[in-house]
Amino acid sequence: MTNQVNNPKTREWQAMSREHHLAPFSDYQQLHEKGPRIVTKADGVYLWDSEGNKILDGMAGLWCVAVGYGREELVEAAAKQMRELPFYNTFFMTAHPPVLELAKAIAAIAPEGMNHVFFTGSGSEGNDTMLRMVRHYWACKGQPNKKVIISRHNGYHGSTVAGASLGGMKYMHEQGDLPIPGIVHIPQPYWFGEGGDMSPDEFGIWAADQLEKKILEVGEDNVAAFLAEPIQGAGGVIIPPDTYWPRIREILAKYDILFVADEVICGFGRTGEWFGSDYYGNKPDLMTIAKGLTSGYVPMGGLIVGDKVFQTINAGGDFNHGFTYSGHPVAAAVGLENIRILREEKIIERVKAETAPYLQKRLRELADHPLVGEVRGVGMLGAIELAKNKQTRERFPSETGVGMICRTHCFENGLIMRAVGDTMIIAPPLVISKSEIDELIEKARKCLDLTARAVLV
Repeated sequence: MTNQVNNPKTREWQAMSREHHLAPFSDYQQLHEKGPRIVTKADGVYLWDSEGNKILDGMAGLWCVAVGYGREELVEAAAKQMRELPFYNTFFMTAHPPVLELAKAIAAIAPEGMNHVFFTGSGSEGNDTMLRMVRHYWACKGQPNKKVIISRHNGYHGSTVAGASLGGMKYMHEQGDLPIPGIVHIPQPYWFGEGGDMSPDEFGIWAADQLEKKILEVGEDNVAAFLAEPIQGAGGVIIPPDTYWPRIREILAKYDILFVADEVICGFGRTGEWFGSDYYGNKPDLMTIAKGLTSGYVPMGGLIVGDKVFQTINAGGDFNHGFTYSGHPVAAAVGLENIRILREEKIIERVKAETAPYLQKRLRELADHPLVGEVRGVGMLGAIELAKNKQTRERFPSETGVGMICRTHCFENGLIMRAVGDTMIIAPPLVISKSEIDELIEKARKCLDLTARAVLV
């Protein structure tokens, strides 16, 4: 595979990019100089670009293509719904069958006691909705001062003003004078990067105790909720130590605040359970969803609302919030069919019993590589830490850009593997086979070798 451009259409599309398109999270000058890779088709776990290169998609699009590319059932569900009712809103005491049936289907797979869904167009909008609903909930209970939401440094909860504020990524906060008031952050449970001399179990307790410390600092009467991803995805697949979530549950049981799980990445089978909360045994009051809900075929997100919260806001008059596309009928039809495929084909059961254990076994074989400081993963999530010194967990100097070097080699050798700093992460489609996992690991090792030659001198 090469970056050389031979197809005249590639040049034409790259020119359109330079002249008209503003891409997300991009350095526009750099993108202008290099030009984007133009992806033209996909099938199963593979992509093809405009130069004819075949690429194994180790990131499931953007964590979302759960059932793989090319599922005609989802195409047909969208087409059928477009013919019957291409759009109508759910304002003004109106609804339509797809949105009602999807809400029922989600309630059937959600943790016990979570029976209502507010639909949005994305996970970012889902977290905006959560912020509004959590504060509305406490106002309805006569406690309007409970407004502060606690989340974690390096967590990701979207890129809207509220979503980026709820997230704990400083480079996002630097643009737009964020976070907005009423949002505070605590340390993340990232042992490899921040655990120091503590054991993973000791660090897990310490990181969890920061929640209680922050609740007491802000004042329980001012804290509305704690928001966290079961596993931090965009932050680098940060898997908490085993001691973390049990201690968090103990702390939450002591205080009168809500617990919100951001399931945008972990939801719909990524951990080998329907939701990351199921995997860890957590019991959230609200859960944000998106991505795997429609396998990325159509944009859709939402907020699953627990009975305790619903019963309060149900008696609280109008909830003055919503979007034109809340519960879009085409998206709802695709989401409903996507859930049917996941259930009837027992995809999540197969992930849990067969392919995820195989992926995690093969992934950990990379731990012997001289460039690899740690390998970790759960279900169809994995992270490879690139380190200068395995024993001390010493990083390469930031100017080395070892993660980007590795990502470039992946890019040029038929593998999509994302770099978060110097952490390489994967989240392949849930339908990936064992032979395709072998291919992924083989290509990952090759790219690690190429990276080592560049930086280990």
